[in-house]
Amino acid sequence: NGLELFIWFWNIEPKDKVQPSESRVRVSVVKMRVFKVAGTFLVLLVAMFSVQPSVYVAAEETENFEFQAEVSRLMDIIINSLYQKKEIFLREVISNGADALDKIRFLALSDPDELGEGENKDLEMRISFDTEERTLTIRDRGVGMTKNDLIENLGTVAKSGTTNFVEQIAEGGDLSLIGQFGVGFYSVYLVADKVQVRSKNNNDDQYIWTSTADSTFSVAKDPEGNTLGRGTEITLFLKEDALEYADQLRLEELVKRYSEFISFPIYLHKEETEYVDEEEDYDEEDDEGEDDDDDEDDDELEAEDEDDDD
Repeated sequence: NGLELFIWFWNIEPKDKVQPSESRVRVSVVKMRVFKVAGTFLVLLVAMFSVQPSVYVAAEETENFEFQAEVSRLMDIIINSLYQKKEIFLREVISNGADALDKIRFLALSDPDELGEGENKDLEMRISFDTEERTLTIRDRGVGMTKNDLIENLGTVAKSGTTNFVEQIAEGGDLSLIGQFGVGFYSVYLVADKVQVRSKNNNDDQYIWTSTADSTFSVAKDPEGNTLGRGTEITLFLKEDALEYADQLRLEELVKRYSEFISFPIYLHKEETEYVDEEEDYDEEDDEGEDDDDDEDDDELEAEDEDDDD
């Protein structure tokens, strides 16, 4: 019956029965195999649940793509270019940001809710830099891009001007004309070896587009959620020979130059350092000390006057 089978399997011998030695050996082997399988399964479970859930989400939602052939050719030209006036990338990024702001302003004419609430109503651009991290970030509160927009506009679908521009450059044309062909975004690779684009459109979640200047790019849902509200944030990881674009004075000069015909406000993050002369600091402390002594003397004089009156 069932009880006898259970006792036999776990090698528990009833008083009135004795297991043959061969059976005992067979049972031991079976139990060892069961324990090995159970142990292996337990190790796999522990390994599986020790990984953070966010890692699974990132790996599952990240999609890799190859640039369209003409776009790859264009990027190769830009990356390997000896063009000296690399600052034109900022003109192109500011121009693209202004276009995105124009689009959301136009949409808001027919539907004011497109602007959203709070800071989203501020049609502006903001530029910041991080000297230690060697990054430059340009952010606009424009219309933003959906996941499909990021894939198509920044990689897989070549714009009509891409081929024309590549042909012009191959024939010795001027790289500064890149914006006229509708492919000005790729000028960022004059100064950056990695580019990350965060974007949030009203009709989609926030996504991240990333490329390290090779023939591929990736798109993933932002694990931080919809932090932008609406708009696009471009972060450039600057090359070693382009660190001047993380310099405050240099950026201020360029922003003034390339925002001349932009109708939206552009704010540049600034750092200020205040220097204090140690001697002046010391003199101020001495003056404060003397003032305290004078106050004490005045108190003593007042006390003496009171005693005389008495």
